[in-house]
Amino acid sequence: MADQQTLEFLRQQPAEQWNLFRQEHPEEAIDLSRADLSETNLGGVNLFRADLRGANLSGADLWGAGLSGAYLQEATDLSYADLSRADLSNAALRNADLCGALLLDANLKRADLCGANLREAVVTSAQISQAQPLADCL
Repeated sequence: MADQQTLEFLRQQPAEQWNLFRQEHPEEAIDLSRADLSETNLGGVNLFRADLRGANLSGADLWGAGLSGAYLQEATDLSYADLSRADLSNAALRNADLCGALLLDANLKRADLCGANLREAVVTSAQISQAQPLADCL
């Protein structure tokens, strides 16, 4: 379950403050699992390797967010989120709900999209081809 102190800091501080904290504490584990971050402005926020399993990020603004290596699987709700220009490289998106999400220019290199719902998502086949091969899903 999400660490409440971390969650409040993320919600209350501008992206620059959060990113400075992350830069100063890169080894600190970020637990935002099952957090309700729906409709939250997280544009440009560094969530490298953050645990967001089961979080509600529906309608969130994640434009340009750093989600490389983040754990977004287990029914994480990213429906209608703006993930344009986000770095989702090596992110675990297995079974995530990306219905209607904007993924314009998002980096999906080696992302695990097995079982992810991409219905109505704005994403190119070239981006999908950069993700983990679907043959690896079996």
